[in-house]
Amino acid sequence: MSNRRSLVGQVVVVTGAARGIGESLTRKLSARGAKVALVGLEPTALKDVSESLTGESAYWHADITDAAAMAEVAGQVADRFGKVDVVVANAGVATGGPFIDSDDATWRRVIEVNLIGSAVTCRAFLPALKDSRGYFLQVASFAAMTPAPMMSAYCASKSGVEAFAHSLRPEVGPLGVRVGVAYLTWTDTDMVRGADEDAVMRDMRKRLPWPANRTYPLDPAVERIVSGIERRSVHVYAQPWVRGVVPLRGYLPSVIGGYFGQREIRRLMPRFSELSRRGLVGAGGEAAEREKTGH
Repeated sequence: MSNRRSLVGQVVVVTGAARGIGESLTRKLSARGAKVALVGLEPTALKDVSESLTGESAYWHADITDAAAMAEVAGQVADRFGKVDVVVANAGVATGGPFIDSDDATWRRVIEVNLIGSAVTCRAFLPALKDSRGYFLQVASFAAMTPAPMMSAYCASKSGVEAFAHSLRPEVGPLGVRVGVAYLTWTDTDMVRGADEDAVMRDMRKRLPWPANRTYPLDPAVERIVSGIERRSVHVYAQPWVRGVVPLRGYLPSVIGGYFGQREIRRLMPRFSELSRRGLVGAGGEAAEREKTGH
C-alpha cells in the first residue's frame, strides 16, 4: 500500500527557489497540483519562475537569515494561501579552499545562510506547520556524512542542519509535525558548476572515491525529493547510492579526512596559489553576497 499523500491543494514553501534544486522543485510540485510559495534573493528570477508555473504560486524576496523579514513572509504566505502544509529549507551557499587562507566574512556567511537561515525559516513557519500538522524538510548534503578537506564551512553547516533537524523531530512530533532530511551529493546546479570553475577544487573532487566523484543530473534527484515530500519521509536520498553508505558513515571521516584527504592535500599544496578567491560560488552565492554587502 502506498503511503504517498496527494500534493493537490497542498501549500508548499520553498526557499532558494530562484534556480537550481529550488527552481526544479517548485516546477515539479506545481505540476503535481501544489500551491507554491517561492522565497529567495533574486526577485526577477523568482518572478519569472513563479509566472511560468502551471499552478497557483507567489514569490517573496527575502533573506532567510533575517528573522523579522522571514516572520513577515510567513504571515503573508499564510494570508495569501490560507495555510502552509510543507516547508522545504533548501537555500544554501558554498565556498571552497583551505581554512587557513579563508576569508572570515565569507566563511561565516556560509554558516549564516545554510545553518542559521534554515533555523530562522523553521522558526518563522513552525506555527503554521503546527496548525496544519505539516512537514518540514531540511535539505542537507552528503557532506553532512563525509566532511571533506577545503570545504570546512559547507561541511560544518550541513552537519549542523542535519543535527538541527534530528533534534527538532522529537520536539514537534507530538504536535503532529513531521521532519525530514534530504541528502544530495554533487548535483548539476550552478553551485557545483561554480565550484568546478576552480581547477584545484575540480581536480580534488574528480579524485574522490567512486561514486562520490561524479556529478549527477538534477531532474532525477529532485524527483526523489518530491517523492519524499509526498511520503513525508524522515530521510530522503536524492542519489540512491547514498542510502547504502549510511551504515558506513562512522568510518568516513577517518577515510576521507585521514588517508584520502591528507594524501590529496599534500599533492595539491604546491597549487594552492592557483586557487581563486571568489568568495561564494555560483549565481546564488553572488546573490547572497550582494544581499549581505548591499552591492
